[in-house]
Amino acid sequence: MFDSQDAPQLPKVLTTPLEVSSSLRLLQESHDPLIITFQDRSQRFQSYVVEVDRAGNCMALDEMIPRDGERFLQEGVPFRVEGFHEGVRIAWECSTRLTIDDTQGHRCYRTALPGEVLYHQRRNAFRAALKLVNLVNVQVAGEKLKAPLQGKLLDVSATGCKLRFEGDIGECMQLGQVYERFSAALPFGSMTTPVELRYLHFEEHLNITFAGMRFHNISGGVQRQVERFVYQLQREARQFDKDDY
Repeated sequence: MFDSQDAPQLPKVLTTPLEVSSSLRLLQESHDPLIITFQDRSQRFQSYVVEVDRAGNCMALDEMIPRDGERFLQEGVPFRVEGFHEGVRIAWECSTRLTIDDTQGHRCYRTALPGEVLYHQRRNAFRAALKLVNLVNVQVAGEKLKAPLQGKLLDVSATGCKLRFEGDIGECMQLGQVYERFSAALPFGSMTTPVELRYLHFEEHLNITFAGMRFHNISGGVQRQVERFVYQLQREARQFDKDDY
């Protein structure tokens, strides 16, 4: 059914300065969010790559969200960084102490480029975008939320989805948290499944928060609902392309 190029590839370990800096620059230029986890600690923090200097063998990460993760940096606790760029997982570990830099009016953390980066093409699932006029209503609820959050489904694949919420919901949600009841009003019936928050970004000028969710322990029945919906969107997209000719 699928071309071999659509299949997931084995992970690669990038070790040359050119390969390492190029992969980090992908994350920087696309402003892809990073998830930072410290050794022996479960809490996750968000950051971004804001500078990559191959000649100087250094890089800078944006101020962490929430900022209280800085105390682990100051204590020199080793940590792992993970980002996703168009379905590619880019991850590395850092065991060297970072320098906190406030000199240019924006807080960041400077460190040497990692010696190696894990580069893994993981996504083999078609990700279908919904037309703005046909956005699906969704709700996220769970024990960690004081009240359910209402939003819109922007795109979906067999493994996850991207959502849009009005306003800034950053105070309500935490990266890596599993929310037990994500529901979406699909055209042929509502689906409900747990989801894990993988991405969260507030666009201040739009007053909108974008969230990336990964389906968590999805049941076979719900998985078939999602795949049916993705297939339907694929057919509509192909028909739309034909109509343009």
